[in-house]
Amino acid sequence: MADFSIGWQEAWTAEPPHFRFSGAILTEIPALAEARPLAHKGPMRGRAVETKANGMNEQTTAEDATKRSFRLHNMAVPARPLEPALYLVATPIGNLGDITLRALETLAGADVLACEDTRVTRVLLDRYGIQNRPFAYHEHNADEAGPRLIQALEAGRSVALVSDAGTPLVSDPGYRLARQAIAAGYRVIPIPGASAPLAALVGSGLPNDAFLFAGFLPSKDKARRDRLGEFAAAPATLIFFESPHRIGATLLAAADVLGPARPACVCRELTKTYEEFRRGTLAELAAHYQQVENVRGEIVLVVGPPQPAETSEADIEAVLADLSMSMPTAKAATEAARLTGLPRKALYQRLLEMKSGNGQ
Repeated sequence: MADFSIGWQEAWTAEPPHFRFSGAILTEIPALAEARPLAHKGPMRGRAVETKANGMNEQTTAEDATKRSFRLHNMAVPARPLEPALYLVATPIGNLGDITLRALETLAGADVLACEDTRVTRVLLDRYGIQNRPFAYHEHNADEAGPRLIQALEAGRSVALVSDAGTPLVSDPGYRLARQAIAAGYRVIPIPGASAPLAALVGSGLPNDAFLFAGFLPSKDKARRDRLGEFAAAPATLIFFESPHRIGATLLAAADVLGPARPACVCRELTKTYEEFRRGTLAELAAHYQQVENVRGEIVLVVGPPQPAETSEADIEAVLADLSMSMPTAKAATEAARLTGLPRKALYQRLLEMKSGNGQ
């Protein structure tokens, strides 16, 4: 049987560049992208390092390389130059330890680093000793800053984009920049990592075989209810972002439109010290948050998929007919939703059809 250990031993005796992390010796960061052991000969210090990107040769001195580095456990780790492209880099959603080595390398090695808020991003950069200076790109300056970033790509520079937290393009203006880069013919490279929707989904305990992320709901009550109604029958778990001062009103609307018995989970302060997962039906959660004052923290609302209706069509019509005889249509629909667990909006429409003769 062939001895494959010889090849590995020869590769490592060439003393590849490395750094120590949590007591383990790891190969230098380029190995993360290559997915194979690297056998560089000789130290990097004191010599030029040549890289090729899209046919372009770049000479980077050791002194310049020290500026393109990041720090792990007080040790500087050099970052290689990046090829010209738009890099969409995921950053932590709360705990600064939730960042990947590849993300750190990209943040340190990019020619241009764009972000929503330079003050927020500076905290992350300082934590890992990254000297790159962030450039502001947000919804208020996108018309001006976007073309400048595309010009940087045209000049053969690498551009990294981060949001304040999580993955760029998820409920932030990065989508516009990505579309512009693609239209101009440049590569868009995702650097995956932390994601609030996925963290909330897996922590909620709700079905995850099919899910739908819908971002923020409208702030106005009618628009919010209309939007929820669009997802009422979707056979998937629903994921929304919400602000703490609106979570109570949103839960009331969700219980009314989606059905009070729908299982849900309010995920608050994900990955932070006071992380909380509060589970229950929409009605139970709505009642809880009507009593809580000064809700704080960033919130992700996860709502389970609709359950198959166990009530027959004949039974539903009988309930609606009985209720409509003793109360107004809107109130009858609300009471029917409470009794059956079905969405109020659908029951209200059914009542209107029955009254007009179209439901017979």
